Amino acid sequence: MNEVSYRDITITDGFWKTRQDIIRNVTIDSVYDRFFDTGRVEAFEMKWKEGDDKQPHIFWDSDIAKWIEGVALFHEITPENEKKIEKIIDDIECGQDENGYFNIFFTVVKPEERFTHRTEHELYCAGHLMEAAVAYFRQTGRDRFLKIMCRYADYIEKVFKIEKSAAFTTPGHEEIELALVKLYSATEEKRYLELAKFFIDERGKRLEHTYGFFVDGMYDQCFKPVREQETAEGHCVRACYLYSGMADIARIYDDEELKNACRMIFDDIVNHKMYITGGIGSTPHGEAFTIKYDLPNMRAYTETCAAISLAYFAHRMQLIEQKKIYADIIEKVIYNGFLSGISLDGKAFFYENPLEIIPELRHKDVSVKNGERFPITERLEVFDCSCCPPNVIRFVAAIGDFAYTYDENTVYVHQFMSGEASFDGRKIIQQTNYPADGKVKITYYGKPCRLAVRVPDFCEDIETEDGYVYFDVEDGMETEIDLTMPVYFVESNPLVYENCGRYAVMRGPVVYCLEEKDNGKVLRDVVLDSSSEIEETQSDLTDVPVVKMKAYRRKAQNKLYYKKTDDMDEFTATLIPYYAFANRGENEMLVWMQVK
Repeated sequence: MNEVSYRDITITDGFWKTRQDIIRNVTIDSVYDRFFDTGRVEAFEMKWKEGDDKQPHIFWDSDIAKWIEGVALFHEITPENEKKIEKIIDDIECGQDENGYFNIFFTVVKPEERFTHRTEHELYCAGHLMEAAVAYFRQTGRDRFLKIMCRYADYIEKVFKIEKSAAFTTPGHEEIELALVKLYSATEEKRYLELAKFFIDERGKRLEHTYGFFVDGMYDQCFKPVREQETAEGHCVRACYLYSGMADIARIYDDEELKNACRMIFDDIVNHKMYITGGIGSTPHGEAFTIKYDLPNMRAYTETCAAISLAYFAHRMQLIEQKKIYADIIEKVIYNGFLSGISLDGKAFFYENPLEIIPELRHKDVSVKNGERFPITERLEVFDCSCCPPNVIRFVAAIGDFAYTYDENTVYVHQFMSGEASFDGRKIIQQTNYPADGKVKITYYGKPCRLAVRVPDFCEDIETEDGYVYFDVEDGMETEIDLTMPVYFVESNPLVYENCGRYAVMRGPVVYCLEEKDNGKVLRDVVLDSSSEIEETQSDLTDVPVVKMKAYRRKAQNKLYYKKTDDMDEFTATLIPYYAFANRGENEMLVWMQVK
């Protein structure tokens, strides 16, 4: 299957144009300013010394790298941002060791301890710097940054693969695997591809040092060789970055054993360990997967970066084989569990994205760490561990990556976003207001072929073949499809104990929630009337309709316990898109609700 890159797509209107404009006009500068204030930018000058404040952190390289990549993934870089990036590249070039090594923490804080601490993110940071260099090269055509990172990759190959002189064999935080594949694609230097394969092949052959709170290598997916792994385990972001790299290598080398491992792991995630929002990570303990069906709502971790990593994994699986499930999961992520990670104004972020918030309980819950990320009830502009904000930038900048693939005879339309795509001598113009409504108009230019348009599961009135509807198209032909957008109720497997007797509400691909701002407190006591008329109305809050329906709640008594009564207050409940929660101050919020 052939990829249609974000580089070949221009988002011109609609939902994702709005999001890209916010990122471009607000978020990029806001994140940079916070990174400047906290010392991340200055750290690249390598001037820190013992006794100074703002000591460089082990993962600051990656924060700045993702910001650079996000800026470069847009089709245009402003002169101001280009100047900032060139200054950082100057600092990297000056700070790079003669042998190619670069890391702002180990160079100035622990210069004698390079590649001796497996958990300290050196290879993770290297990977993100490589991705940034590739993106900047492709956008500007200038290869200075790319050459710097190639020298670093050469040194990593020497230390890890040739000399085997590092104190460990595989990275404690995966990411460099997929980054080396990108470096290979930009340079056509096969050694980088082979190094990516080396890290994947070596993983799990032996136990290596990791954090003490996980046993047997589960935390960083080192518990057995990757081709023998069948379930998603450990730290979610580490896991899905690894699985993305595995899928890359499986596709390029046509490795059936590795493909099968990826299939089994993906199946385990989406059928046992994924929230309805596309979020993953059931516990703050290791930011990790747990056991099948363990999906608590209030204490869900569901890190924004984890949702992003799942979309990356699904996208790579989509390049291996044409199956609708991969596009379905990407859609679930991009409209829900990822998008909730950024405020509507583009300035603030959630690190974790729960499916229920009761502010009083989250403030008083002594069973979890009371920190800046968990259990906060409102978004913040920056975190000590601020991986999510720049990740959001680069994800939205390249959202077009998910829209299309093609083979010899067929062009597949996986995601719906207004824009123009030019590839393989063809051009597609897509016009839609999705997900506000389901009308999609596609104009095709190029040699005759089949056009396959994905039909989401919620749209039940269109006959499909493997989840797609097919059209024979010729040059200049217009195709229109109306994907009905019903409001519908969803239930979970009864083994998800927290959701027993409760239902979620969706409209099209968008998960909805109740918020205290519209519906008062004690949202768990609200009972929606599924037989009542459902009203969809426009709102100033967001560009997707809010949903209103009849609901009931008990008349409260001033007692702790009392006999059951049928005395209920009727009111009109208002449900908003989940991604829009916590944009109007601190609120109770609930996704899984009582329904009658």
